[in-house]
Amino acid sequence: MAKELELKYGCNPNQKPSRIFMEEGELPVTVLNGRPGYINFLDALNSWQLVKELKEATGLPSAASFKHVSPAGAGVGLPLSETERKIYFTPDGELSALACAYARARGADRMSSYGDFAALSDICDADTANLIRREVSDGVIAPGYTEEALAILKSKRNGNYNVIQIDPEYVPDPIERKQVFGVTFEQGRNEIKIDDSLFTNIVTANKELPEEALRDLKIALITLKYTQSNSVAYAKNGQVIGVGAGQQSRVHCTRLAGSKADNWWLRQCPKVLDLPFRKDIRRADRDNTIDVYIGEEYDDVLRDGMWEKFFETKPEVFTAEEKKAWLKENKGVSLGSDAFFPFGDNIERAYKSGVSYIAQPGGSIRDDNVIETCDRYNMTMVFNGVRLFHH
Repeated sequence: MAKELELKYGCNPNQKPSRIFMEEGELPVTVLNGRPGYINFLDALNSWQLVKELKEATGLPSAASFKHVSPAGAGVGLPLSETERKIYFTPDGELSALACAYARARGADRMSSYGDFAALSDICDADTANLIRREVSDGVIAPGYTEEALAILKSKRNGNYNVIQIDPEYVPDPIERKQVFGVTFEQGRNEIKIDDSLFTNIVTANKELPEEALRDLKIALITLKYTQSNSVAYAKNGQVIGVGAGQQSRVHCTRLAGSKADNWWLRQCPKVLDLPFRKDIRRADRDNTIDVYIGEEYDDVLRDGMWEKFFETKPEVFTAEEKKAWLKENKGVSLGSDAFFPFGDNIERAYKSGVSYIAQPGGSIRDDNVIETCDRYNMTMVFNGVRLFHH
């Protein structure tokens, strides 16, 4: 390992020189392939912290998909259902737990994950490397790679795919610093642990919190710990299904994350699963076409006669009534917020996306209104007393 690493440039090509370095000791990362850039390393180091904490909190192999220093998805290594296999485009046959975690992380919001940086909590195996190989991605960080997995990843992007290995035993200094406009900021690292102790203060009439919901709330909050604030995350089945990051208004976070969660659920509708795609359509085009089909733009595609570019036969319109009926089938979703909900409108929007369980700090002068709105929909809400802002 080296003490410093020169980078091609900073956030933009005009920002030179650029490097990462340690004031004391050696860098905890080794570049095994490619030439990661400034933003790549920001994504890699933030995403590694996320998956490391997910593994510690759940005991399961974990993965994350990052874009522009916020997660597009995160998940743990639970087996995939047949429907999940279809919407994540995984091959037939058994997959390792780590590969399942990666499929969940990458599949939550495939449009946002396009060109992502991936993080893995465990040594990357061939199953996981083969899934990564199929996707448009900038790089991956993991504590190690099997020989077969490394060979697969090195063949990606004409041999230029970024592969970073991190020392899993590395512990950063408890004080962190950064500069803005020549001024140095200093603070203690956010070392808060997301564990069972944060989920005891249930403030709603409904006190039920099943183990699966507790797991998903942990996943949501750990994800938010490394998401640019304000932020809200929806989670289900061991993975994040919608992230609303970097919004100035909390309700906009809730709406944005909710729309992504809705998209994730709509992709599972049989009418979408059975779309007659042309065999020569590329993976990215297929993803975009599904989003067009789910959205209102498909009416324009039919009207303009462009459907033949994507489909063997003309699919029927996915009507607003059909979408609404299918969305009502989504139940048991968990939602985490990195700060308190100031109004009940967030709960109203969350309910539309199947949310049953909520974890948030509490502390708003309108907590009573928020609790009352949850009680109206028989939701379970926890006040964890912990703000998770990340900038």
